[in-house]
Amino acid sequence: MTDEKDINSTDGQQSHDEGLMEMPPDPDAHLTAAEKEEIDRKLVRRLDYMLIPWLCFLYLLAFLDRTNIGNAKIAGLSTSLHLTTTSYNATLTIFFVSYAVFEPITNILLKKLRPSLFIPVIMIFWGCSMLGMGFVYNWSGLMAARWFLGLTEAGLFPGVNYYLSCWYKRSEFGVRAAVFFSAAALSGSFGGLLAAAIESMDGIGGKPGWAWIFILEGLLTVVVGLASFWMVHDFPDEATFLSEEDRARVIRRLKFDMQSSAEHESFKITYLWSALKDWKMWLGMAIYMGCDMPLYAFSLFLPSIIAGLGWNSTVIRAQLMSVPPYAVAALLTVVIGFVADRTRARGLCNILVSLLGVAGFAMLLGSEDPAIQYAGTFLGALGIYPCISNTISWMANNIEGVYKRGVVLGFVIGWGNLSGVVSSNIYFNAPRFSEGHGTVMGFMAVFLFGGSVLMTILLRRENGKRRRGERDHWVQDLTEKEIEMLGDRRPDFFYTV
Repeated sequence: MTDEKDINSTDGQQSHDEGLMEMPPDPDAHLTAAEKEEIDRKLVRRLDYMLIPWLCFLYLLAFLDRTNIGNAKIAGLSTSLHLTTTSYNATLTIFFVSYAVFEPITNILLKKLRPSLFIPVIMIFWGCSMLGMGFVYNWSGLMAARWFLGLTEAGLFPGVNYYLSCWYKRSEFGVRAAVFFSAAALSGSFGGLLAAAIESMDGIGGKPGWAWIFILEGLLTVVVGLASFWMVHDFPDEATFLSEEDRARVIRRLKFDMQSSAEHESFKITYLWSALKDWKMWLGMAIYMGCDMPLYAFSLFLPSIIAGLGWNSTVIRAQLMSVPPYAVAALLTVVIGFVADRTRARGLCNILVSLLGVAGFAMLLGSEDPAIQYAGTFLGALGIYPCISNTISWMANNIEGVYKRGVVLGFVIGWGNLSGVVSSNIYFNAPRFSEGHGTVMGFMAVFLFGGSVLMTILLRRENGKRRRGERDHWVQDLTEKEIEMLGDRRPDFFYTV
């Protein structure tokens, strides 16, 4: 644990220049505690209705668009474009390169440009990239389209997680992030069903079935992107769907939760340095890599894994059989989000769930029985998907400060997605895929399981020091504003373990 007793004095000196709003007046000061609780419950319910459904729909489309190439592959993509295993894997890899490179800066752009502008614009651009994939005639065209798809999709997942953390208290954020990410698992189910249906369009307009998968899903994304100019809302201090009283309520409840996330704040380079010096960010990157690399390996190659189980499956049957593992994973993702919010034991949730994934890939690796392998895909999905949203919630809970949290989430998610380069290049030698299953199992055991254990131990140790008053000297001689600027370094800020 880094000793932070030498707080940078400029942090305090800048506190009056940050543009932070004072605590707004309490519009419910005249009400009883029970009446306040009822108003708060209705406010949170309204936020859920206004924010969560549309954002889930957007991420369903995003994940569908980045992974439907797996469905297109078994529908004839490789044959039509004369792709070898190496060239096909390269088209997967290039997406993650542009995606990961641009992710760390997207949260800054989201804050500067406003969510209601940034998110619809990137959706329209990635929808056009998706649409273009339906008209490519060779490998180089597919590579170019995948590069731009990665670049334009880069802002959605880290952006929305950061955005939601600016609306909800730490004890409320996890289940919302889980519901949001469950759209990724649902997209796997939806993608399999959609691909099976679209494949029947093979030959229409002179286009093969795999091309129609890209064209129709790309058009849908563009239309939804246009609608998002009206459906995506800005941060709490500027959200037009809230009254002035409700905006005050949101800001006050976050401030009482030791967050300044609802407030308008100017970016300064000190936030970047503060994030880079925080050990939690680097360990969080390792943990997230341990579930994100398996996520993409699973979602990109599940149709191929199922097609190679030896059941003489038709292409359509293989598409349909990929649906159930995603469906159960979506359910467990939401359950874990709810449990982790209630218990605040996010590390323990990661540790236990990751063991399911390790067991699942061990079954895929060690058995030649198609039934056991198919059961392994269920455990694999169950061990991966809940840990994605839980890890992001864990990091968001433990990083305070508007821009610092945005930078940290950008680095964590960007690094995790860069590991998609590994996912794209480990699955060969069908139908056993021994190298792929073994690599995924190793990542989950070392980085996800091991990293979560280490993070839990270190956070518990730090919380113990704060409870014993061993960090109180960090705020000696500081004003109230300067103490607030310390964010998660405040001695009275206790980490979620």
